[in-house]
Amino acid sequence: MGLAASQARFLQLTSRKSDLEFSGQNINQRRLALTYRAEAISTQLYEKQVALYNSAELGDSPLIDITTPEIEALLRQIDRFHTMDRQLEIELKNVDTQQQAVQTEIDAVNKVIDKNIDMTFKTFA
Repeated sequence: MGLAASQARFLQLTSRKSDLEFSGQNINQRRLALTYRAEAISTQLYEKQVALYNSAELGDSPLIDITTPEIEALLRQIDRFHTMDRQLEIELKNVDTQQQAVQTEIDAVNKVIDKNIDMTFKTFA
């Protein structure tokens, strides 16, 4: 591969690596937003359970299972958030794997460029 072709390949790989980094940042941002939403739902769930617990007649056992359709809906929503987070985590791992492959190829192209430069200077020196 000639020096110009190697340089063009290097620029293409650098651009691809930047795109992958941006994709990774977007995925992390989506995961963060999902975390904030899950936290808000968890707070609602906690408040509802405390209210139900305080309003229930406990009798002898303070450990009772208090569920309502509203609480079950909140629990299902949290489960959906966990599923979405796992999917985003898988996407992020794929992006990281692609980024490592691109970095490996960038290193290889850099070696080719360095060899071309060395050969050019030996020829003209």
